[in-house]
Amino acid sequence: MTPAEVLSSDLAETAQKLREAAQPFAFATIVRTAGSTAAKPGAKALLDVEGTILQGWLGGGCTKGAVKRAAVEALKNGAPQLISVAPEETLAELGVTPGETVEGTRFARNGCPSRGTVDIFIEPCLPSPELLIAGTSPVAQALAKLAPGFHWTVTDRPKPRNQCIVVATQGQGDLAALKSALSSEASYIAFVGSRRKYAALAEKLAATGIAQAQIDAVHAPAGLDLGAVTPEEIALSILAQLVQHRRAAARQTTGQTHA
Repeated sequence: MTPAEVLSSDLAETAQKLREAAQPFAFATIVRTAGSTAAKPGAKALLDVEGTILQGWLGGGCTKGAVKRAAVEALKNGAPQLISVAPEETLAELGVTPGETVEGTRFARNGCPSRGTVDIFIEPCLPSPELLIAGTSPVAQALAKLAPGFHWTVTDRPKPRNQCIVVATQGQGDLAALKSALSSEASYIAFVGSRRKYAALAEKLAATGIAQAQIDAVHAPAGLDLGAVTPEEIALSILAQLVQHRRAAARQTTGQTHA
């Protein structure tokens, strides 16, 4: 087995452990070099949320700071990064300054004596978003089956924040489930039921002291208006709304817009 194969095996093993632990990480791959550089195209590394290299190698310290900053940003925004670490004279020839991004490439200065240029692609690997489904109704069961196919991790364990919650209790503890959801910092809460039913529950929620803005933010009825009738169709409409929510949040984070 060659050193490259050993390194690839170690990277894969570390990546698998992080995936199983639902920990975010990033892959960094050198895609191009020019001049004298310690690492060559194809060299890889795996980094944690703080930009620390956990496994792999990208050369000496010349690229360390730029890679760390790019990895942290990639994991924060969920968007890949392409950085070019080049000597000052090369940046001047290109008409760019350190920290500037041009046509998708962020430039950084290489202050090492080697004076080489290294282009590195950084790909974030984020855990699947979590979906908590409250209830055991037919809609809840259908949604639990459908969601994993669209990269949602279905769970019954509440988290303090950054979780999506669908209340599909359908008459079995609706108010308690809604109060629990609203006490969290979930990024999305939906209620499976009619507008009239939620309006009645909303009055009870307000009477307990829950802010009206929180109550109004609940998607009720849950899902996009697809004319859904069966539990499976309703689950599909909810999943469509969840995907819409997730993609809108990603665009807002990265500053992307669609015409």
